[in-house]
Amino acid sequence: MDKITFEDFHNIMSYDVAKNQDCIEIEFCIDNCDAYQTSWLGKMVDRNTKKVIYWFGLTEDGSQAYDFDSFEQFANAKVFYDKSIKEIWNSVSLLSVDACDIQERLPFYLG
Repeated sequence: MDKITFEDFHNIMSYDVAKNQDCIEIEFCIDNCDAYQTSWLGKMVDRNTKKVIYWFGLTEDGSQAYDFDSFEQFANAKVFYDKSIKEIWNSVSLLSVDACDIQERLPFYLG
């Protein structure tokens, strides 16, 4: 499990997925929280609207899935027991980025 700064996270999520016809998919967990041990977040182009969306898939059963139109909405959404990912960032551990090892994938986004 790896930790990165919120600034690095923001830089990753700033990657232009529309221009590159790509998506970002990050598997993560919240330290010491049984509910969020295999959670997902990302950024992609919506197939129907052709607009970029930021999303959470917090539980395996799909009951806590959320889409947002901007990074600001996404980062500040109170989806973790009335807290945002920005507020709990120090408790977020990354498990994979784009199904790859975190340290191997980070240079792609962070240069």
